[in-house]
Amino acid sequence: MTAGGSATAATVGVDVGGTFTDVVVSAGAGRDEAVKVLTTPADPLVGVRRGLRLGLARAGVAPGEVGRLVHGTTLATNVILERRGARVAFVTTAGFGDLFRLGHDARVEEDRYDLLFQPPRPPLEHDLTFEAPERTSARGEPLTPLTGPAAAELAARVAAAGPEAVAVCFLHSWANPEHERVMARELRAALPPGTHVAISADVSPELREYERGMTTLLSAYVGPVMSRYLSRLRQVLADEGLAQAAVYVMDSAGGVMSTQAAAVRPILTIESGGAAGVVAAGQIGRAGRHPRVLSFDMGGTTAKMGLVRDGQPTVTHSFEVSGKGSFGVARSGSGLPVRTPVVDLAEVGAGGGSIAWVDPTGALRVGPHSAGAEPGPACYGRGGTQPTVTDANLVLGYLDPAGLADGVALDRARAEEALRRGVAEPLGIADLLAAAHAVHDVAVATMAAAIRVVTVQRGEDPRDYTMVAFGGAGPMFAARLAAAFGITDVVVPPSAGVGSAVGLLHADLAVERVRTRVLDPAGAPPDEVKEIFHGLEADAVDALALGAHDQTVTLRYSVDLRYRGQAHQLTVPVTAPELAEPGLPALLACFREVYRATYGVTLDAPCELVSYRVRATRPFAGPAPGAQPDPPVHQPEPDGARTALFAEAGAPVPAAVFRYERLAPGALVAGPAFVDGAESTTLVPPGALLRVDATGTLHIQVAAATTGQAVGPA
Repeated sequence: MTAGGSATAATVGVDVGGTFTDVVVSAGAGRDEAVKVLTTPADPLVGVRRGLRLGLARAGVAPGEVGRLVHGTTLATNVILERRGARVAFVTTAGFGDLFRLGHDARVEEDRYDLLFQPPRPPLEHDLTFEAPERTSARGEPLTPLTGPAAAELAARVAAAGPEAVAVCFLHSWANPEHERVMARELRAALPPGTHVAISADVSPELREYERGMTTLLSAYVGPVMSRYLSRLRQVLADEGLAQAAVYVMDSAGGVMSTQAAAVRPILTIESGGAAGVVAAGQIGRAGRHPRVLSFDMGGTTAKMGLVRDGQPTVTHSFEVSGKGSFGVARSGSGLPVRTPVVDLAEVGAGGGSIAWVDPTGALRVGPHSAGAEPGPACYGRGGTQPTVTDANLVLGYLDPAGLADGVALDRARAEEALRRGVAEPLGIADLLAAAHAVHDVAVATMAAAIRVVTVQRGEDPRDYTMVAFGGAGPMFAARLAAAFGITDVVVPPSAGVGSAVGLLHADLAVERVRTRVLDPAGAPPDEVKEIFHGLEADAVDALALGAHDQTVTLRYSVDLRYRGQAHQLTVPVTAPELAEPGLPALLACFREVYRATYGVTLDAPCELVSYRVRATRPFAGPAPGAQPDPPVHQPEPDGARTALFAEAGAPVPAAVFRYERLAPGALVAGPAFVDGAESTTLVPPGALLRVDATGTLHIQVAAATTGQAVGPA
């Protein structure tokens, strides 16, 4: 079987979320079947197994017909946050054993005056830190060579400590990795077979020792857990008859990799779940010819926002695990730094299951804690007693009491009781509808602030973007959020409630390779940069295991640049012809423009090339279908009505209800209205118009006056 499975075989996407596990089965020719089942936190694979059975049965696909399965998971992040990874040892250069004790920390506003402040600490016992008698210069010259006997003696001491995994990070190993490779060889000989050994030259071969060391440490920390999980996943698939399917895992930058690669470099999956949704938004943008897309993914636990330009998500190369900051973006130094390609997202704890609570000052808050799948929102009737966003939406009339996905019926009485005890009484509000609307408003404000972070604060005008909304709760809030920023077009794709799982089906097989070498673009030999990129190309293509002459592989190049004397750099894309220009004038001009857009100033100063990146991708799916002609417009008859409270109306009013599966292409619906689907509900507020295109995609035309005023901080 080829890397992508048979061309006619079915493809399955599995996304494990905090509340629901989503499964999409694509049998080709537009035959997609989606299911949502409650996540099983004690063992996520129980929910995966159940979702697979339901999805395959509904799609009429036999297990043996599945050629490819792509999995999105938050396992790596959860393991770090919950501190349930492996017992890991750390080996570093002599004299640098206190690397993580020193680190660098940053306090956010709420910690600034905390006399008992404790910065985040790495998951490492200090007595498991070992120092090697070696030293390499920044030019890659061995100053203190690491001999074989010295490495073997140190490896024996490490093995005697009994770690489950080992991370190795030597000073300046990005310039010369030979000492790390010698150390890794001796460690693998001394440790029990199968012990996870991670070296920074493989995990993060970039300058900045602290960030590189932390990335390597965390990769080793989650490695054994990820390896066991993926092994169990393959066993579950084999038990379900999918033993012949090629299995892939979503990486953090919007591509996929094999389970073997994920087990070796698990840190690449740190934002696996969030990346899939942005990939889906990019696919929708290409299909609808929307060059600028704002991805809005709201599930049961979090809401995520990201930007997509010309079908490509914005990617950053730094990430903070358990970091703190404003509106979903962690401040550098507030968490554990990870140097790996990650889709640039703002993520806030404002999902459908996010808990509403009143803080000691009497302010209403929503999130970041979530009721999750167990016990879930109070209205689920599964033991939850705290009010959530879903409970508020039910009381407002936004949800069908008949239930959500996976047969979950909604109990309005339980939702009202939770809101009364958790919100109305602490705030002194007599009207339950007002209390529910307050929860809804706070959730909207929280998400709007995150949108402002990824747009306005980064020099982007949100009015230039089309919002693509998905996730179980995204279509419920999309129109109001769009109106707050003057966004007039909202797109809700088919199967929006399982949008991240759909994104998994469209992700490309991808590998990124990076190398650091500080060069002066004016003084560097003309062929030096090209030689660096040629080496990275060969390494990336080889890692794809597709053959050096595979014509389907696409290569993208970028360079990290900075002004001379600065400590941090910006990543700038570059094309192959530009790399051939003496002095790289086009690259330098692009860097200066990116710097101006980022910091608002233009400097006339010499620049430095720092790191070089190549991302190799091989698409699984074909190109996005082109836009289709608009079908004739008609006004459908509603399937029912619900009385709901809208801020625009000021009082509960009747709203038409339409079943998604009964809305034919060309249908035109005026708000207030609801479109109830199998996985999500789309809200069309008063003053907005909804249109159904030829593909079943919902387009909401939003008036900026829908909310009356912008939401979120100025």
